[in-house]
Amino acid sequence: MAFSKPRILPQIMVAPNGARRTIADHPAIPITIEQIVTTAASCYEAGAGAMHFHVRDNEQQHVLDAGLYIEALAELAIAVPEMHLQITTESVGRYSPQDMRALAYEVMPPGISIGIIEMIPDGQPTSDDIKLYKTLYEAGTRIQHICYFPDHLDIVRQIIDEADLPEDDIWCLFTIGHYSGRVSKPELIEHFLEKLKSLKMSPEWSICAFAEQEQICLQKAVSLGGKVRVGFENSLFMPNGTIAENNAERVTAARTLFEREIQ
Repeated sequence: MAFSKPRILPQIMVAPNGARRTIADHPAIPITIEQIVTTAASCYEAGAGAMHFHVRDNEQQHVLDAGLYIEALAELAIAVPEMHLQITTESVGRYSPQDMRALAYEVMPPGISIGIIEMIPDGQPTSDDIKLYKTLYEAGTRIQHICYFPDHLDIVRQIIDEADLPEDDIWCLFTIGHYSGRVSKPELIEHFLEKLKSLKMSPEWSICAFAEQEQICLQKAVSLGGKVRVGFENSLFMPNGTIAENNAERVTAARTLFEREIQ
């Protein structure tokens, strides 16, 4: 089965559901595979070149379930063959690094996001970690390293060196703020960029931010040459402060940021 595995990180990645929100938070949160596929199609049409998604169980709970991911990817490959598809290894306090690695090996997806500090909680990559990153890269899986703080880039640097990953083929996501309430501040983006410079790294990078502060952070990232991840995982808000009707509206709003930069 052929999947989109772009070398360049798409400008807009949609994250339509995440691990925590349910239809009680918004009726357009996609829970079932059918809903995820329908959402992917509408978001691709709106301008998202990639999708980061979570599968859920019958109680709407986030699960690292290889069977569900394989099923979802098969359906998505038919519906949105040109869209890059990224699964998650997010632990949500339920899953261990061993669980995360097992999921990656069993699915071997076109794209995967790995929270650096979840996979490597003590900051020291093990031989199992290095083997995972090497195996995924050699299989063509696009890995996006999720960094919650600039110091997490030190671990990414170690992974690149020890797994012998190419310097010019790295994707990162900088998480500005946190779903738990840590405020998304646009100036934090420059702290990540300063850290990259000190480590002599120049990856493809994007940001995600949260709640009402999301828009100003997205604007800052685009102005600095970055890319964005938007969607109901991070924020339900439109730029004017209203609640979006669906994820495609969030993508449409993000697309205007890049159109303004061209003008």
